[in-house]
Amino acid sequence: MMTGKDEEESSERSKWKLGLPRKTEELQGIEKKAKNLIVGAGARVLFYPTLLYNVMRNTFEAEFRWWDQIDQFLLLGAVPFPRDVLRLKSIGVQAVVTLNEPYETLVPTSMYKDHGINHLVIPTRDYLFAPSFADIQLAVAFINEHAERGEVTYVHCKAGRGRSTTVVLCYLVEHRRMTPLEALHYVRSKRPRVLLAAAQWKAVQDFSKRRDDCLEEKSLLLRASLVQTWSDTVTSKMLAV
Repeated sequence: MMTGKDEEESSERSKWKLGLPRKTEELQGIEKKAKNLIVGAGARVLFYPTLLYNVMRNTFEAEFRWWDQIDQFLLLGAVPFPRDVLRLKSIGVQAVVTLNEPYETLVPTSMYKDHGINHLVIPTRDYLFAPSFADIQLAVAFINEHAERGEVTYVHCKAGRGRSTTVVLCYLVEHRRMTPLEALHYVRSKRPRVLLAAAQWKAVQDFSKRRDDCLEEKSLLLRASLVQTWSDTVTSKMLAV
């Protein structure tokens, strides 16, 4: 039999247990915000040094290309400088997808517009982060819209390794019917230095799964529709006899 003191201690333990998940969620939220701030600050500090490093490698290493052609209507690469706009235009680029944050963006939308290039901006934090599912859908649709018109799209982040590769892989999954792994191997055959963070690879896998689930749902609806049409036809014929 529990004493008054035992009941009080039990009640306190229950309150503590009930409050634990909420506190855990709050702590996770705080940790996530702290992580975002730390990575964001680090990305800002490292932007120009790493950009200079990439420029130097591009200057002295022939295989360190600023961009690579992935397919007939798709280029993947690093952040363009203003001087690159005319070069991109000369090789047929009609659209650009930018996955940089504002401080990383070196070419304003107005400059692209002046040269007849459509510009989609999807600000995404560098290093550990991926575009959202909605942003990936938007970018994939943008690329495909131009591809259907026979127009080339240039997809870039800072180095053309992670954020931009995430979008390109999802495009290949959606419109070239590749699996995520097939798409990754294919892109690496064109641009060997691509490298995805865990969150970016997960974003590609999640995109592929949602696409497969959507196709399966459409298939089931189509089957149901065909069955209903067949049933209606049979019933109509029987009534006509």
